Amino acid sequence: MSVSYSVSGMSCGHCESAVGKEVSALPGVTGITVDAKTGLLTIDSEAPVDEEALRAAVDEAGYELVGRA
Repeated sequence: MSVSYSVSGMSCGHCESAVGKEVSALPGVTGITVDAKTGLLTIDSEAPVDEEALRAAVDEAGYELVGRA
């Protein structure tokens, strides 16, 4: 399954890398795409990703998960 989220505060490749590193470590995540220009994070996973864990991972990277896109 694939779900997209809006993330605020990203502006460059480093931002994409930081968010990608944290989110890809979540259980069940099989792939991610992060686009700083659009502020979109797309997650491919085997099952729905726990949104609180996702929010914590994005926060750990230094950004804010706004919600589903």
